[in-house]
Amino acid sequence: MSQSALITGGSGYFGCLLRDRLLEQGWSVRVFDLLDADDRPQAVAFVPGDIRDAGAIRAACEGTDVVFHNVAQVPLAKDRDLFWSVNLDGTENLLAAVHGAGVRKLVHTSSSAIFGIPARNPVDETLEPVPGEAYGAAKLAAEQRVRCYANEHGIDAAILRPRTILGHGRLGIFQILFDWVERGWNIPVLGRGDNIYQFVHADDLADACIRAAARTGFRVYNVGAARFGSMRETLEALCRHAGTGSRVRSVPMTPAVWAMRATSALGLSPLGPYHALMYGRSLYFDITRATTELAWKPVWSNEDMMCQSYDWYRGHRDEIQRGTGSSPHRSAVEQRILSLVGRFL
Repeated sequence: MSQSALITGGSGYFGCLLRDRLLEQGWSVRVFDLLDADDRPQAVAFVPGDIRDAGAIRAACEGTDVVFHNVAQVPLAKDRDLFWSVNLDGTENLLAAVHGAGVRKLVHTSSSAIFGIPARNPVDETLEPVPGEAYGAAKLAAEQRVRCYANEHGIDAAILRPRTILGHGRLGIFQILFDWVERGWNIPVLGRGDNIYQFVHADDLADACIRAAARTGFRVYNVGAARFGSMRETLEALCRHAGTGSRVRSVPMTPAVWAMRATSALGLSPLGPYHALMYGRSLYFDITRATTELAWKPVWSNEDMMCQSYDWYRGHRDEIQRGTGSSPHRSAVEQRILSLVGRFL
């Protein structure tokens, strides 16, 4: 018997990929988002709406077996008010709708930003989250609301915390990296670049979400690649793959972080506080719980997913320049002052 799914944020980068994976497995899929995706299959119903509109999301949840919650105001937006109204208040609206509609399962996509600079690595699900900026704080508050509804109202929910997502079609801040590499410009790392940094491929994350939907009972899962290394190693692999002459260059960490913060605050850079906080820091997950309880096995390594994402970028530059993406992670990003850094690094 076919299961029905509602994907909030289903027109965004990850939402579209999750949509397609669910269709491949025979699910009936409905999308809730502000904008429709230009590649939405006819079999997928589109429900326009704002997650902050309680009535709209309540109507969208009716008759749904599983809700995959992916709406988020991302760090690129830098809008502290929207971080809270979308990521927290919007999640509150959804939770009330899920409870009222009798939805069988909620799969809530959170963020590794809730940990800020972690007290230890690898990070497992027992480590207390301590976010280091507004986006992470709002995402943690949303997690806490999900947990509260599970405890007080009996909704069945899973929280997935992905590491930084990569994969074909992923742009956002990575568009700047890929543009520099294609031009043969050098790529900065902070300090020696030996901070261990884990990514997750969107396909692997989608697989984990679907598996979590099949499991009964509230649970939290940290999700990331099984094969990863330092930031320098990952970027050097990309430079070798591209063959454009780009090299990885070290820059002093403290002045670089202050410059990132200042240019972001002045609107001169697209980078947000989270990027300044974490680019030179280590953060990687222990994924034992997900691999054990969900029988989940990530396929992609850091290096493979980075190179695949770059190849996709090179093959879709015309679309990118036309700005056809429906979310910050699928759209081009203005480099502003960063283009000067790339030219002279």
